[in-house]
Amino acid sequence: METMATFVFDYLDASIENEANGGRMRWYPWHSAEYRFNHIMNVVELATEIAEREGADVDVVTVAALFHDIAKLEVEQDRHAEEGATIARKYLETHGDYPPSFVDRVCESIERHSHQGDLTDLSPETRCLVEADMLDKIGPNGSTLMILRMGYEARTHMDAGEMVERVLERGRNARDRIESDTAKSILHQRLKRVKWFREWLDDEIAEMDLTGDED
Repeated sequence: METMATFVFDYLDASIENEANGGRMRWYPWHSAEYRFNHIMNVVELATEIAEREGADVDVVTVAALFHDIAKLEVEQDRHAEEGATIARKYLETHGDYPPSFVDRVCESIERHSHQGDLTDLSPETRCLVEADMLDKIGPNGSTLMILRMGYEARTHMDAGEMVERVLERGRNARDRIESDTAKSILHQRLKRVKWFREWLDDEIAEMDLTGDED
């Protein structure tokens, strides 16, 4: 796993370095090797936890999670899952003696991790990956990223509540799709934290609006 993880980070980093003009949107927080790799490792941890508790094949889920966004920085969004599966297949077929059935299952999960339909249509392993991918965007981590986005969009702190509300909306959408009890439990805890944060922001931002005092 350590060797695979190094390969994934180096691939992401090279994707940025190979872009014209120093990298498209390079200063945008979502578009960096560091952010993308952090997201990947978060998804690995979440997907592995879900797989362990739900009885899915942990090895397939873990490897698929590690490779799921490897192509995110070099191809368009609608192609990154398919391209990621291609990269993972080449890596697994040339680094070790993995059974063809294992490689096929890993690549299937990667290729289908952007599935927008009913999760019951997916294999248990793919479902774990999709759920983990959704969960990483919800909670304090997702809220922090949305607040960082305010700078990218030239917003002020007065819009923080709106940005955090987007995370809550994302969580509500995820709640309608998530299937496993483990993912539902994680989502419930993360949504609670975001709701608390949103309430605190409402209180303090409303007071700042009223007084004009930002201290």
